[in-house]
Amino acid sequence: MLKSIKTGILAIILIGTAIIAKGQQIIDAGTITYGITYMLTDEQKQQVDPSLLPSESKVEFDGSMSKVQIDMGMAMLKVVTDATVKNALVLVDIPMMQKQYAAKMSKSEIEEQAGSLKFSGFTATGEKQTIAGYNAEKYNYKDNNGASYELWATTELKLPKGAHPPGLEEVKGTPIKFSNLQDGFKSELTLISVKEGKVGPFSLTIPAGYEEKTMAELKSMRGGQ
Repeated sequence: MLKSIKTGILAIILIGTAIIAKGQQIIDAGTITYGITYMLTDEQKQQVDPSLLPSESKVEFDGSMSKVQIDMGMAMLKVVTDATVKNALVLVDIPMMQKQYAAKMSKSEIEEQAGSLKFSGFTATGEKQTIAGYNAEKYNYKDNNGASYELWATTELKLPKGAHPPGLEEVKGTPIKFSNLQDGFKSELTLISVKEGKVGPFSLTIPAGYEEKTMAELKSMRGGQ
């Protein structure tokens, strides 16, 4: 009887320790993978075939630095960002043309690309859901134009600045399902997995062999293709 009681107590302690360990999970460097769904307007659907858009996004991060790499079919796009100074470097590789382009982005250009939106009024709803194995809570919030949004955040995962979605810093926890807006195209990102490990190093210095362009020039090239 005494042995079974001790065994039961040990089991409770082990379960409790596992819960605490998950609640304190901190990852400073690694790779986070999101699934992407797109919410395109009818006009945008005429401009781009949704089936050709990437269905996943992988973000490598280390402290305040991060790198997103997206396969666009004809071109490979890489964006390196420093979340502390809020500057970025865009690298475009076009193998068929044997061309490599690079453009630096300032804080104002990054904000402009995201529609110059500012988010506030983050309010927990009490609604819960499990996403990628993490317990998450739903939050409502608004932008500076009065539009309403929702996201799901977890307190069981803590990531550094480089991996935190921009504009959502006020949320108590890590957003793992949220909306994103780039050049007027709205999408929803949902966490698939987080893997801890060494990545990088990352730099905002333009690599050798890349032709420097402005963001306006890169956009005009894209529009002309």
